[in-house]
Amino acid sequence: MENSKVLVIGGSRNIGYYSAVRLLALGATVTFLLRSPRVFDQDDTIQNYIKEGKARLIQGDALVKSDVRRAWSEAQHQQGDDSDARPVDFLIFTVGGIPQFSLRKGFTVTPPNLVTQSLLNVLETLPSPHPKIITISSIGLTHASHQILPLPLKPVYSYLLSEPHKDKCGAEEAIAHSAGWTWDARDSPGNEISGVDWTNRIPNPGELKSIVVVRPALFTDGECRADVKGKGSEAYRVKEGDLESSWTISRMDVAHFLVEGVVRHWQKWEGKCVSVAY
Repeated sequence: MENSKVLVIGGSRNIGYYSAVRLLALGATVTFLLRSPRVFDQDDTIQNYIKEGKARLIQGDALVKSDVRRAWSEAQHQQGDDSDARPVDFLIFTVGGIPQFSLRKGFTVTPPNLVTQSLLNVLETLPSPHPKIITISSIGLTHASHQILPLPLKPVYSYLLSEPHKDKCGAEEAIAHSAGWTWDARDSPGNEISGVDWTNRIPNPGELKSIVVVRPALFTDGECRADVKGKGSEAYRVKEGDLESSWTISRMDVAHFLVEGVVRHWQKWEGKCVSVAY
């Protein structure tokens, strides 16, 4: 990863942040698109990488297409040097809102199509050549994956997480369209999430080759078992497609898989949806 260029959208916290720190430690230059760059003012780890010119903070909103286009442009330049302009190697897309609870709808995020519309902006402004893209989704989104959830988790996904998961379904449908993957129309969230013209904004079917969708189980804020227990990737289970008996996974372990699994072994996972859980 030495001197690789990475753009992180959604990296102010959680999986995006943990993944970015891992990539920085491996020598990558990481550009963050942040609504508030001040989020890292008291973060000594990021501040040290900023001083070294390895971490770069761009103020902007993924919901604003021009901000996303500018982030791509900035990420292509090493330490702001125009003479070192070259393609971005990886995009880490982990956009997610802070949920609010409603008795009627369970958890909700504002706007309700935050993930989908942010990703559509990303896909609409993709530079050429396309970077390798890793996006975070969730298990239990589709009809097929919901059927194999452990029984106690089904109400959590069908009620508490129903609204955020519609948004993630919109993002996954956009990826499936551009990658040429099969998509079950029953899982489409509708125009209120994706918009009426979303297919005209993104790559044509089959054009998007270098992408991996990671579907984690229910998140915890626990430790990174892969590091703390010295088990590496044996600390969690990984499977292309749906993973049965999926309960939980810590955000830190998802970040471990994203970097140590997907980034380091890209050819193994490219073009796949991958589930990860304990």
